[in-house]
Order: sequence, then structure tokens, then C-alpha cells
Amino acid sequence: MSPMLEKNYTPQDIEAKHYKAWEKAGAFKAVTRTGCEDKGTFTIMMPPPNVTGNLHMGHALNYTLQDVLVRYHRMCGFTTLWQPGTDHAGIATQMIVERQLAEAGEPGRREMGREKFLERIWQWKEESGDAIVNQQKRLGLTPDWNRQRFTMDDGLSTAVRKIFVQLYHDKLIYRNKRLVNWDPKLLTAVSDLEVDAVECQGNLWYIVYDIANESGSATPRTITVATTRPETLFGDSGIAVHPDDERYKDLIGKKAIVPFMNREIPIVADEHSDPEKGTGAVKITPAHDFNDFEVGARHGLEKITILDEHGSLIADLPEPFAGLERFAARKRVVKELDALGKIEKIEQTTHSVPHGERSGAVLEPRLTDQWFVNAEPLAKEALSAAHDGRTTIRPESGLNTYDHWLKNIQPWCISRQLWWGHQIPAWFGPDCTIFVAETGEGAHAQAQEHYGKAVELTQETDVLDTWFSSALWPFSTLGWPEKTKELEQFYSTSCLITGNDILFFWVARMMMMGLYVMKEVPFKDVFLHALVRDEHGQKMSKTKGNVIDPLQVMDKYGTDALRFTMTAFAAPGRDIKYSDTLVETYRNFATKLWNAARFLEGNEVSYEADFNPTDLKLDLNRWVVGEFLTCLEDVETALDRYRFDEMATALYRFAWGTFCDWYIEFSKPILFDGSDSEKAETRKTLGWVLGQLLHALHPIMPFITEEIWQNLTSSKAGLLITNPWPLENTDRTSFKNASLQGQFNWIIDLITTIRSLRNDVNVPAGAKVPVQLVLEGQETRQTISNLKPLIFRLARLESLDVVETPPQGNGFVQSVIKGGTLYLSINNVIDIDAERARLEKNLKKVEGEIMDLEKKLSNKKFVDKAPHEIIAKNKERLEEEKDLKNKLNTALSRLG
Repeated sequence: MSPMLEKNYTPQDIEAKHYKAWEKAGAFKAVTRTGCEDKGTFTIMMPPPNVTGNLHMGHALNYTLQDVLVRYHRMCGFTTLWQPGTDHAGIATQMIVERQLAEAGEPGRREMGREKFLERIWQWKEESGDAIVNQQKRLGLTPDWNRQRFTMDDGLSTAVRKIFVQLYHDKLIYRNKRLVNWDPKLLTAVSDLEVDAVECQGNLWYIVYDIANESGSATPRTITVATTRPETLFGDSGIAVHPDDERYKDLIGKKAIVPFMNREIPIVADEHSDPEKGTGAVKITPAHDFNDFEVGARHGLEKITILDEHGSLIADLPEPFAGLERFAARKRVVKELDALGKIEKIEQTTHSVPHGERSGAVLEPRLTDQWFVNAEPLAKEALSAAHDGRTTIRPESGLNTYDHWLKNIQPWCISRQLWWGHQIPAWFGPDCTIFVAETGEGAHAQAQEHYGKAVELTQETDVLDTWFSSALWPFSTLGWPEKTKELEQFYSTSCLITGNDILFFWVARMMMMGLYVMKEVPFKDVFLHALVRDEHGQKMSKTKGNVIDPLQVMDKYGTDALRFTMTAFAAPGRDIKYSDTLVETYRNFATKLWNAARFLEGNEVSYEADFNPTDLKLDLNRWVVGEFLTCLEDVETALDRYRFDEMATALYRFAWGTFCDWYIEFSKPILFDGSDSEKAETRKTLGWVLGQLLHALHPIMPFITEEIWQNLTSSKAGLLITNPWPLENTDRTSFKNASLQGQFNWIIDLITTIRSLRNDVNVPAGAKVPVQLVLEGQETRQTISNLKPLIFRLARLESLDVVETPPQGNGFVQSVIKGGTLYLSINNVIDIDAERARLEKNLKKVEGEIMDLEKKLSNKKFVDKAPHEIIAKNKERLEEEKDLKNKLNTALSRLG
């Protein structure tokens, strides 16, 4: 006999034990399940979290959705591989170890040297690098942990070197001097994804430039430019005006003089200049601005670097500016310009300033020697694959973003000035000739052939961007470049689930690399989920102090409640506004399921594997089986469309409403007073439906379903995680009876309507009331006759009469139902006049609240000054009050 369920549902008591049992049973391995027809393979790649990271709410959403699909496909009979792994996180890991060295008073990395420093990082990785994996296990994730990969593994490192060499020899990788996002604190280039655009208050300085060769003129011409970065004027090599701007047409082709430098620069016509912004004239500094770089390229302007790697002005500039830190230089430049009368005016402005995500430093566009991938040729095939059916991107809005990125793709900077990462497999000869090979031996062999003798080579010190190695993830983790069994079996993968914010940085690059190397798309489907925001719709960030820790949420409410929340609100294209209230709802749902299971347990209900739903005699039991099948089909359809929210809604509606609220209540009279055969059939049906429901809920709520399953079944039933999906490979045609389901659902609607009417007009809970029905058809009359005792008990009725004509007089509240109208008598139950007065009083109060809130929200001063969350709260209150007003009006109309 299975142990009894505890009186109270306490998730902390069951989660760890079941996870250990699953691991011990090898439930996560990519093998075909017994009892299932082999459906082929289902493969999904886990987006590798940073080895330095901690589980956050974005992870909770992303991983939950993946685990739902993985558990479902395993139960359906697919040989399912969920490939786990972690990313070496170049910048973040190096920062952590450098910080630890500083805190311990040890020598820094430069004093320590590259080799010793990398040894220290590997030591840190061995000691602390698995923290994120343990947190993933807390969330109940079931990837094949035995296949755990790390982007710096030997095998993956081999793949990285081989791809780099192949791309280089195909002339798709090259070294060049171009602008990159430069972090002057970390002293490295960073990717666009590691840039935070921060809205900052600043100034717009209007600087006057003299026009060359105008000194002899009675009224020398000048041109004024507006800039937020006056310190960069030392790198100016042109001024751009719009070709159609009448104010400057006569100046196009002339030259202006850079203040302090006396350098003449051309005035060029370019549509980059917007006549509506500033003065319509823009100073062009190609070495320090991405837009200016493009303008400079179009007009052959000089690229003049005036900031060093630390963000200070270079020593070659005139005094007193040489060597000044950039923000100090800004103040000094403005002061000296003002002294020369070159500041026309200053305006305050709000503008977006790029900051390093890791360092927090203001980034600088910097012209440096970097390694680039010529992504344009690779992008063409990746674009085609997303439009010819090889890969489907969902939702469709993601495809538009994907198209935009790839159609406007720029060279991909893949080098980073770090030590932790894949050191670029390139060596420089004495005359800086580049030799690219997978090994140093290979590079020396190339050099020997090139020079005709052995020479000393120096390896490139830069490492590769972590996005380069993660772009190879779908095939490098399966063993490429070796022709492994796993690579043959699991590539291409079935789908990818990831955030829409890395569609370009990761998804598009995996598409490009997969097609380039494997000649096949890396995944057939891409599902892009939205962001998890705070309850006010704000993006979570440490600086705002609104970050929610999923580990704390799981500690408080249980893992299943968090997982159900993430699933229920994962509607395509819609961000999730997280609040504890949402998780409380699904914690209550788990408790409801637990209490239902305990009730059945107390009534000697168990799951019988050989139960055949087609042999049922009682309409009630046949009805609930049909309703479960409808729910199951809705779940399967939803999952096929990646509509996780619809899956969760279908299960919630059936479990809470159909099963717990209605079927169990309907079955109580049989369990207490039915014949022995009726009791036996109903117990078997209750056990079977609960058992199948646990199967269907298991992908979302694995822990509570496993616990109830173990108590509902004998040990022969095995673990729920390894059981087949409900009614899989079963002919389901005989499980439904549309007429029968319609009858029972009509009765449920009737009872629900009566309960709603009672609540609207404040009928006391214990009062039994008379109801009269005017019906249109005979079939419904028979249904009522068959189920009258249930209706009486659940709607708390004194009488229920089917009449031909509506009752006369006041004292009735009515509601239209399918196939007729019902009339509920309240004359002898409530004081109608007193109830009307109460409702009118409440309505007046609510209308006053609405007026006050609308007045506040229409006040421009309040809206401009109040914090976003206060405004959001007031809007939410306004909607709540309007909803209450509608309910009060409905209740008043019921009273007549």
C-alpha cells in the first residue's frame, strides 16, 4: 500500500527527493521509452548560460518552456536529447578572477602573466563554475547532464579552431582596422549585446567653425555645428550638410578650420545630416563615431584617432589638452572655446549614451586592428532558409526582425582583447605576415614554406568573442568535427527556444554557421519568447532594484507554482509582468490538486492501469472521460503551435473546474449512497482520470504530479516521468459523446448562472431559493430530470420547476441561458429595497473614486513627475473601479 499524502502540501518536502530519483533512474537520457512507439528524435539545444551566472527570471521562463517540450516528447515516445552546457563568459569570468586577486592582495593578471592567470581561472571554474547547474536542477530541468559541455572543452575548442581556419582560407575572416565598441575600463572591444544604452542628461554645444580663406572678407563666413562631444573635435576631418539644405549650398566644397588645430577640413554634402536637427551641419569624426565612419568612407575623409585605449586624449595634441582624461578634456575644450568666442550657445538635452554592461563605463567607438567575419555572404543562405520552409521563426514578428538584421548585416568583430577565451589561431611572422592554422606546428610549416627557412612566430594575443564559439553550439556539442553517432542522429535539431533579444547575436549566427559547416539548418523551429518584467512592466535591472530571484520564489511558493506561472503567461510576443500574486494563484492550484488527491485517497480511489474507459456505464463517468479527452487534444494542439499559455489554460480549466469543482462534487452522492457497482466504477474512473491528468500536467508541474502519482499507484506503475503520454497510440474515437457532454455542460452552466445571480443580489449562502425555468426544447427537460438532485445540492435550491410562461410580478431576478431563461425568486430571501439602497450607495462611492482617479491621471503635472510605478498603479486601480461599477450596475439591473 502506498503511503498517505500529508495533510498539507509542502513542496520543499518533495522536490529534492524526486529529482534524485529521476537522476538515479537515468530518466534524462536520450533513449526510446519502453511502452511507447518510437517516434524518431526530438532534439533541443539549451542556450548555454554564463558559467559565472546565477539563475534569473529570464532563465526560469526559457528553461521551463524547454523542459515542458522535452518531458512531453519523451512521454510521447521520441528519442529526446536536451543538450546542456555552459558558456565560458570571457569578460565576466576574467573580471571575477581579477577582482578576487585584488581582494586577496595578490598580483594582478599582468604581473602574474597569461599562463598563470589562466591556470587561476580554470581553478575558479572547477570550484565555482557549477553553481548555475545546481540552480537549474532546482528548477526541475531534465537535460542529459552526462552530456554537459563547456565552450572551452577540448572538443569544442578543436571545433572553434577548425572553423576559424576554414573561414579564413575561404576569405570570410580577415584582420582590419575598423570601429568597434571599446570599453576603456576593461580595455577590450565588446559586442553590441554587451552595450547598455542609458538615457543621460547632457548638453548640446553649438561650436563656431571659421571658413577657410575668408580672412580678407568684410564679413567672414562661419559654420556652426551642434555636438554632445566637443572633445572629439581634434579628430574632425569634415563637416556634412544635407545636399538640399539651402542655407549651406554655397559652402559645399569649401573648407572649414578646426579650432585649436588650424586644420582645414572639407564641407561635404551628405544625407546623413538632418536639416531639422541642431544647425543642420554635423562635424564628422570618422575614427570616433559609427555614423561618421560611414560618412567618412563615402567622401574619403581622413580617420584621425585622438583618444587612447584608456579614453584619454593622445599626447600628440596641443597643450593644454594633451593627455587629459576625456571628460576633463570636454570641460577644458568648452572653456577654451568660450574664451575664443566659439561657443554660440548651449542647450540641455537628453540623449542615449552607450555604457558597458559589465564595467558600467561609458564606451567609445574606437578604430583598432580587429578580426572580422565577412557575414554578408553567410547571411544570404540564412535568410533563404527562414523563408523557404527549412526553418520557421515564431512569432512571425521575429522573422521581420531577423530579416532586418541579416539584410543590413555588418562585418562581425570576433576578437576581444582578453586572456580568457579561445586564443585566435593566427601567428605573425617577422614582417607581420599572418599565418593561420589549427596548431602552432601548422603555422610554422606555413612560415617555413613562405620564408624558405624557419623563423620565429608570435601568436595573436586576442581571444575570440564568446558568441563565435556559441554559434557552433548545435553541432560542436554533438562531436563535430568528428563524424559521431550523435551528430548523425540529432542534427538538425527540432527546435530552439530563446529570448527575442538574442535573435541576431545567437540565433542568426547559429543559422549562418550551421549552414556553412553542416549544409543544413541547425533547427527546424525557432520559438522566441518575450521578457519577464516587473509588475509595472519595467525591465528588471540591479540598478533599479527590481530584480526578482527565482530561487527565492521557489523557496516561498514551490517550483511547480513558478513553472506554471511562466508557462501560463508565455503568450507569443507579450512580455510577462511578474508579481508574487501570479505565483500565489498557481500555488493555490497545486494545493487544490493536492486536496483533491487526498479526498480520493480517503475514499479508496487508486489508479488501475488496465482500466478501460470504453466499458463505462454511468453517464457521469462517460462525460468526464470525454471532457478529459477534449482537454488533452487542446493541450496537444497548443504544444504543436508553441502556445504554452493555451496548454496551461486548458489544463487549469479542466483540473480546477471540470475535475475538482464538478466531477468530484457530482460523484459524491454515488460514492456515499450509490450501489456497489456504481461506487466501483466511479472510483476507477476517478483514479484513472486523475492519473491521466497527472500525466498531462507533469511537463509543467513535475514534482507535485510525481508525488501524487506515487501515492495513487502501486510500485509497478513506475516513475511518472518515464510513463507514456495519456492515450498515446490509442484509438480515441469512442471516448467522446458530444450529446452527453453537452447535457452535463449545460447543467454546469445552469448551476454557475444560479450561483452568479445569488452572488449579484447578495442572497445569503445558506438560503435555499426557488427557481423557475422557461425552456425551448424537450431534451434539456430530460437532462434536468436526470440530474435534479445534483442541481438542488450544488445551487442550493428549494425547488426547480420547468414552466411554460415567465412568472409574474417583481421579486424575481432573471438570466438568459442556452435554450431558455431562468427566474430566481428572492422575495422571501432578501429585503429588495434595502439591497437596492446598498448597491446604489456602493455605486455612488465607486463613481466618486473613478472621477478622482481620472482627474489625477489627466493632470499633466502628476503624469510628468510621478514615478512610473505610481502611474501604473493608479491606472490599474481605475480599471478595477470601472469593473466594479459594471458589476454593481448589473446587480441593480437584476433587481429591476
